[in-house]
Amino acid sequence: MMLENQVALVTGAGKGIGKAIAIALASEGAAVIVNYNGSQEKAKETVSLIQENGGKAEAIRCNVADFNACREMMDDVISRYGRLDILVNNAGITKDNLLMKMSEEDFDAVIDINLKGAFNCMKHVSRQMIKQKSGRIINISSVSGVAGNAGQANYSASKAGLIGLTKTAAKELASRGITVNAIAPGFIQTEMTEVLSDAVKTAAMEKIPMKKFGEPEDIAQTALFFASGNAKYITGQVICVDGGMVM
Repeated sequence: MMLENQVALVTGAGKGIGKAIAIALASEGAAVIVNYNGSQEKAKETVSLIQENGGKAEAIRCNVADFNACREMMDDVISRYGRLDILVNNAGITKDNLLMKMSEEDFDAVIDINLKGAFNCMKHVSRQMIKQKSGRIINISSVSGVAGNAGQANYSASKAGLIGLTKTAAKELASRGITVNAIAPGFIQTEMTEVLSDAVKTAAMEKIPMKKFGEPEDIAQTALFFASGNAKYITGQVICVDGGMVM
């Protein structure tokens, strides 16, 4: 197994893309920390699926927007497992609206979870990874952060900021054997896209050369590649997994 004896932490891993990533990492031997903040039940479902297939996992609640709570979570994991090899910053929310109608509260909430949350986790894991002289950090951005998207000023800004954070951290940590990369999903079949109207889905499909939405497993397999030794000489990169939507 590619990730045997490694420890991974995936934020927002109770459902959707995070769940698929947690399962993929565990399938290759990693012990996976399933982070959640909202639904304990969904996080436990992810853990159960991993354990039923012979994998190792546990759920830990933490609001990644809370700087001190992130430090406590990382300290707890490292104290019990002795290391942390893979960090996947997947936790994210949307609060869509046109710029002129968007409230300050909705803008701040999305930035706090999507961007500051990733910073919090990266900062508190970096010391351990430097000590280990190895590590994989994988940030889940979005095509909205690459190309922008009307009605998503907060979300696009958070995901574009995550790309800048990825590239900067990659330059700072590369000499210590730590890679930092980002994945920019397009339209993926998750709870986040299920709430879209048929009209919006049809319009989106027209912009996708492959004429279909992706699946969470498409993102999970890309994350698995970045986490593996196969990507040991790749850092600071952004891979769009979007059916050709953004080229």
